[in-house]
Amino acid sequence: MQASLPSSQDYATRKRLQPWLTNGAMILIVALLMLPIALTLSTSFKREQDVLRRPPVLFPCDGPDGQFRLSECRFVVEGYERVIAPRPDPNSLLGFSLTGRMFSTYVPNTLLYALVSSGLVFVLSGFAGYAFSRYRFRGRRALMVAILAITGIPLLTNLLALYQMAVDLRKAGIPGYDERMFIIAVYVGFQLPFSVWIVKGFFDTIPRELEEAAFIDGCTPIGALWRIVVPLAMPGLLAAFLLCFVNVWNEFIAGYLLINKRDLRTVMFGMYDFLSQNIINYQVVAAACVLIAAPVVILFLFTRKTFFRAMTEGAVKG
Repeated sequence: MQASLPSSQDYATRKRLQPWLTNGAMILIVALLMLPIALTLSTSFKREQDVLRRPPVLFPCDGPDGQFRLSECRFVVEGYERVIAPRPDPNSLLGFSLTGRMFSTYVPNTLLYALVSSGLVFVLSGFAGYAFSRYRFRGRRALMVAILAITGIPLLTNLLALYQMAVDLRKAGIPGYDERMFIIAVYVGFQLPFSVWIVKGFFDTIPRELEEAAFIDGCTPIGALWRIVVPLAMPGLLAAFLLCFVNVWNEFIAGYLLINKRDLRTVMFGMYDFLSQNIINYQVVAAACVLIAAPVVILFLFTRKTFFRAMTEGAVKG
């Protein structure tokens, strides 16, 4: 007995429902992913007594009768004030200075590590990616395979050796040695392999004929690289910069173990230290989480098109 074939009406119904089901599933997934962020953001603006309410409420806008009213909303910035600890300062450009340790010490340290590491990765991955893309030399394929293999080695597996190296360097008393130089070198070493792979793939998408035409017009190899190739490869280079910046900003364990001086540690250690002091005060902890995540989120929102373009083109070609 043959199975009956689906009718054209059933096919049309499925075709009509498919976009709704797909969009509904995507909306549900996005809502689940955004829920922790919304809860953290809401908690950061609540009063402490509203945070501890049972059952919990997302928006503390209920009146004495329990009805929801916008006029009854109780949002405060007390948590943010406790994190940044602003103090009047007539010598400051804004009229106040941030005295909280999170923003007076840990955030500047992390900005320094992230910007310097990302800048070095930007330059080094550009030169290395161009060399692997344009030149054929002995051992090129083996080096590319080695670089790809290194990207799969997590930082955690090398922490013991790096920690011993950091201890030995501190004991050696090398003139001019700075822990900041060491942690930046560690960050660059672990971010560079994947960045080289991505940038090399992006260089592969640029036709060689453009450089050859520049050579015919009398341009030197360096001139062709600077005037023709680099502007076209800028999305890939910026993606390497952004990827390194985000990874360094969010990194905790290396900054915690490899930096001995407390005043040189990173913002994630600051968050860990801050959490240990405010474990019960969820309002303050949520405000600290929002402030720490804000720079990376803002940076990503302004550069997301460049980042996704470079990641797709470079990764596919690479």
